[in-house]
Amino acid sequence: MDVITIGESMVLFTPQSPGPLRFANTFEKKLGGAESNMAIALSRLGHQTGWISRLGDDEFGLYVRNIIRGEGVDTSRVIFDKSSQTAVFFKGMNPGGDPNIYYYRRKSAASNLSPDDIDEDYVAKAKYIHLTGITPALSLTCRNTIYHVLHVAKKNRQTVVFDPNIRLKLWSKQEAGHVLQDIAKQSDIVLSGIDEGQLLTGKDTPEDIANNLLQGKAHTVVIKLGDKGALLAKEGYQQYVPGMKVNHVVDTAGAGDGFAAGFLSGCLRGYDDIQSVELANQIGAHALSVSGDVEGYPYWSQLTSNGENILR
Repeated sequence: MDVITIGESMVLFTPQSPGPLRFANTFEKKLGGAESNMAIALSRLGHQTGWISRLGDDEFGLYVRNIIRGEGVDTSRVIFDKSSQTAVFFKGMNPGGDPNIYYYRRKSAASNLSPDDIDEDYVAKAKYIHLTGITPALSLTCRNTIYHVLHVAKKNRQTVVFDPNIRLKLWSKQEAGHVLQDIAKQSDIVLSGIDEGQLLTGKDTPEDIANNLLQGKAHTVVIKLGDKGALLAKEGYQQYVPGMKVNHVVDTAGAGDGFAAGFLSGCLRGYDDIQSVELANQIGAHALSVSGDVEGYPYWSQLTSNGENILR
């Protein structure tokens, strides 16, 4: 197994027309969830991925599992919870900008995740463990689960990749900062947005944020800078990697998860760090081209051999 990730996936309802949701009458049903987004993107790039979660034992739970499994992601460690429902959320479209998100996930099946749900032998098979800051925000048991996975990864000397992915609708800024700083310090690779980095470190510039995050266990930090690209940082070394131009941005959701998948794909393929960030920028750019969290992720066969962006 190349990468295993843990987190909640939900049914996404997207209106078929832009504007406030109160005026929307028809919706498309899709899949959404940072961890499964990353796993799907990485699977399309030709890697073996696994997703651990809980789903409600309901129609929406079956839909989520079937979509993710159909993308080639291993879902054998997904638990169907008879006592809780699968979460849903709505996305108000804002062409060219970030969408407005409305969650209905309180007391969802995934919020019942606990350390007992983790098959340690299964987790130990992965080369990389991918975690986000969303899962520990869902509940105390979810938080304990993430810390348990960190312990398992440390015991097995596995590489932990952490994307803070801060959701302040789920917890306070103070609590998020405290917990996610701690998780970042225990991770080997940190992939952070500029706003997330500012919250975690109290620093303002990408350079200072990266230096702060390198003070923990992390040997590699990447600060995502949107269309400006990303800053790659290691101990004593920093390098800006230009972004890829996207002429028409349809939906920004899923770009960060695609970035993580591209970076991990580069690592798994033996690319150097700069090449891995370049691939990350490319996959993230693809995600911007269509509506939906995962619909824009490319297959490896769609990418040119020299790594040039094929978006037009």
